[in-house]
Amino acid sequence: GIDGLELLSHLSTDYPDLPVIISTAHTDLDSAVSAYQGGAFEYLPKPFDIDDAVEIAQRACIKKQTAASSAISDKDAPEIIGAAPAMQEVFRTIGRLSKSVISVLITGESGTGKELVALSLHKHSPRADNAFIALNTAAIPKELLESELFGHEKGSFTGAQALRKGRFEQADGGTLFLDEIGDMPAELQTRLLRVLSDGVFYRVGGHTPIKVNVRVVAATHQDLDAHVKKGLFREDLFHRLNVIRIQLPALRERKEDIPALLNMFLHRATDELAIDDEDVQAKAIDSKTMAYLTSLNWPGNVRQLKNTCHWLAVMTSGQTVHMSDLPAELLTDNPVANVETGSDWQQNLSVKVQQQLQSGENEIAAAIISDVEKILIEATLNKTNGRKNDAAKLLGWGRNTLTRKIKELGI
Repeated sequence: GIDGLELLSHLSTDYPDLPVIISTAHTDLDSAVSAYQGGAFEYLPKPFDIDDAVEIAQRACIKKQTAASSAISDKDAPEIIGAAPAMQEVFRTIGRLSKSVISVLITGESGTGKELVALSLHKHSPRADNAFIALNTAAIPKELLESELFGHEKGSFTGAQALRKGRFEQADGGTLFLDEIGDMPAELQTRLLRVLSDGVFYRVGGHTPIKVNVRVVAATHQDLDAHVKKGLFREDLFHRLNVIRIQLPALRERKEDIPALLNMFLHRATDELAIDDEDVQAKAIDSKTMAYLTSLNWPGNVRQLKNTCHWLAVMTSGQTVHMSDLPAELLTDNPVANVETGSDWQQNLSVKVQQQLQSGENEIAAAIISDVEKILIEATLNKTNGRKNDAAKLLGWGRNTLTRKIKELGI
């Protein structure tokens, strides 16, 4: 018989796209390193929790589906939406780069959609028909990252029972997306710089130079400029990667996009459910709940918003999402505290306008102006302890005008 690592070697050779999960009672570092370097999708030491095993298996299935085609087609590529000025600038930059293959550095908080932008850069480039390969450098153990990037020769280390191509070879002619580049170890920064300089590298344990033609798009949520000043990131590598920089805004900085994003993700989540149940209909969000969700800070950004929509699509019993349907962690957030100072009131007003425009209702100006006047009058009366003469003076109205508006607005 053969052991699990030997079987893994055969599977990696005969079925290179098949995700393999290794489960073993050996919990030492060498076993884990050998499993990953042998091409395992995941390493699961015994004893293990059944929920963890199910979650890993689900991720493996997702990887299998996404790896079915190395080229990204128009049908497969997800869309980026955003009416906010910051997102429009992102779209313009992608458009300007559509005939270029120069390096791009994408910065922004976690969950803002950096990989989605990288995918769009690839899709709208001369390399669109070739492979788009993504690697999260922070998710790979330091001992394995070199092999992941550059591949290894058979017998180059314990467990390397077959030749394995790295991500650079897989992306030859296409685009390699290196996520969380700020976490890359110093020694690998040096190797990466050499590849970017001349397009040549060696596999781990190899002696034959391999030349590739790869466009590198990198991303990070960290401040690489500060890392360079502190000596944590090579300055020459930084300049190689930072030819063009795209800064993605946090979701709280483009709140006017939240209603459209919520609707899009709810529809997508519904479509996924409809695979097994054709009668599933997309859910709508009532106006009060939409306003509340729009007011939140969303620290997890678009990723958190998307996950919330999947939760709502499954857990909401009716066809309309109400406040009572929201997950508890969102209800414990304080939307009032999320309203920042400065010009955020204008942004919040812009969100209100977008909601009204999407509602399909007419005479929205009257409705919005009434809402603003009601807030203004209530705040002014509170300031003057209910004295209408003083309130009218602060507002620049006559007393009769103020009295009429109080009656009309039901204050």
